[in-house]
Amino acid sequence: MASGSGGPPKSHFPAASGEWIWGVHAVEAALSNPARPALRRLLATPDRARDLEQRFGQLKRLEVMDAASMARLLPPGAAHQGLALEGPEPDPVDLEDFAPEPGAVLLMLDQVTDAGNVGAILRSAAAFGARGVILQERRAPRLSGALAKAAAGAVDILPVARTVNLSRALERLSDLGWRAVGLDGDAARDLSEVLDGGPVVLVLGSEGEGVRRLVAEHCDETARIPMPGGFESLNVSAAAAVALYEAARPRR
Repeated sequence: MASGSGGPPKSHFPAASGEWIWGVHAVEAALSNPARPALRRLLATPDRARDLEQRFGQLKRLEVMDAASMARLLPPGAAHQGLALEGPEPDPVDLEDFAPEPGAVLLMLDQVTDAGNVGAILRSAAAFGARGVILQERRAPRLSGALAKAAAGAVDILPVARTVNLSRALERLSDLGWRAVGLDGDAARDLSEVLDGGPVVLVLGSEGEGVRRLVAEHCDETARIPMPGGFESLNVSAAAAVALYEAARPRR
């Protein structure tokens, strides 16, 4: 195991310089992902370092330190659970990498910018067997920090594509054999009526504006999540989980 468990003073550790992820599930998933770019630093408390080396063997760049020293290297309030990793996020995939097979589901997020929400959506997408998530290039958070913590490892499990223009991405996906369904609380039909078991892209927008008009116009249909309780709307991550559950149900 690497040395340094006595918790050297703050000055012994250089300041953070790149993208960090933290938390047990996020870091262990990153270490298990052979496609992830090489890490720069791996920080662990003594107990966590022992656990890591039992699972992964001798690890390069492992630095052992106390929890307080680790916290000083991370953003304020980061619940690191004794583990943190610095390095590039996983490389994005291309739209052509998503195979339009029967029952396949993709998620597309239109201007969903909250890192916690996007992380929770990735976690649900992985749990319900989605094939991937499509994010905007500029108006979506990076796959690190609070997003990676909320995703609980899904960042390194679920393929993510990034695109500058969602409307053009939907055109390309249509050419490849995907059908797009935009989630809209004012839609005429329920999601269960619209899904047919074919490969589908579920398009979700921000809580305030929903799916933008031009993006909605590139969807084949819009659908709503029925809410018999009469409550006005769901948080976007909750709506994504409900939609993914519905899409994962077997259909004739």
